[in-house]
Amino acid sequence: MDCYRRRHVAVVVTAIQLERLRRRRASRRRFWVHPVIAQRQERGQFWALYQNLRAHEDQFFGYMRMSISSFDELLGLLESSLMHQDTFMRDSIPPVERLVITLRYLGTGQSLASLHFAFLIGKSTASVIIRETCVAIWDALHAAVMGQPHKEQWREIADVFQQTCQFPNCAGAIDGKHIRIKKPVRSGSQYYNYKKYFSFVLFAMCDANYSFRYIDVGSYGSRSDSAVFAHSEFGKLLHDKALDLPEHTALPGTISPAMPFVFVGDEAFALGENLMRPYSSRGLSLARRVFNYRLTRARRVVECAFGILANKWRFLHTPIHLKLETAISAVKAACVLHNFVRARDGYNFEDSLTHSLHSHHPSVVRGHRQGAAVREQFTAYFMSPHGALPWQLDAI
Repeated sequence: MDCYRRRHVAVVVTAIQLERLRRRRASRRRFWVHPVIAQRQERGQFWALYQNLRAHEDQFFGYMRMSISSFDELLGLLESSLMHQDTFMRDSIPPVERLVITLRYLGTGQSLASLHFAFLIGKSTASVIIRETCVAIWDALHAAVMGQPHKEQWREIADVFQQTCQFPNCAGAIDGKHIRIKKPVRSGSQYYNYKKYFSFVLFAMCDANYSFRYIDVGSYGSRSDSAVFAHSEFGKLLHDKALDLPEHTALPGTISPAMPFVFVGDEAFALGENLMRPYSSRGLSLARRVFNYRLTRARRVVECAFGILANKWRFLHTPIHLKLETAISAVKAACVLHNFVRARDGYNFEDSLTHSLHSHHPSVVRGHRQGAAVREQFTAYFMSPHGALPWQLDAI
């Protein structure tokens, strides 16, 4: 009996070893460079189109999602970071091609397999290029296009909010959005949100020109807006009064009281001295309904900014099938590119009419008394002769 068992075990072990050997042989490369990829410089999309596109500004803009001058400026900032050394076995992919591949991914959301066949590069190579280029874009741009404002810049932001949204002393609009992703490895339910898909959070603060002034990317999709805000660097700076906001200023047309500069958000955020949220929708008086309308006019700019972002960089329209760290880097790169391109090429307002990023489920968050007093003063001002709008009663 023991002899039979030993023979059976020996047969099983031999079978396992043969299977491992078969798999090892099957996994061996048949080619050092696949014949299809070897034709990259003859038939790859970059080599076939790039020079022709530069001869036609409109086509270049549609392909790269930016003008030729903006592209050249961006390439100049990134070229040293994206330069790789040639070897005796193969030439490196040049920085301009790396940037084009990354912009094409961000602009269309193509799969790595699609990039593989379009640009004739390996799928793993495409993934590495996207990761490295997105990190380089963030490093090169974020300080210049998304630096923390100082007092005079806060005043300029508030002036634009007053001119375009008729909300005085408003320093920005805040909101959080879900970015759909594939389930990260060994993440449990941390990234599983209330809409029943996996996501991480893009929290942003925008000015009235639809530009991002601050972003926090990568919080668990299961977290609420208020939790993401409280744990973000921006939330901590606001709580500690370290944002260098201007001194309290009387509202236009009034002498007193001096009012703080505030940020506007939806019901998911807690009311505070420097953070306004709408009144609860139950049993509202006329004055409170007007306040909610006026606040919504200012808060909508962040929704429009998300719309412009998603409709220009369309990888945000579909689940991101990249590693979590790469997906976060791609979203951060898209946000700074949003500011970079808008400052140079302007924008199409129609881009802001729709977007595919989903809001968090609003939760009831209580505020404190000082914030409630500031909100009541804004409410009274919006009903006063100095602060009322001619159409506000018709709009509500």
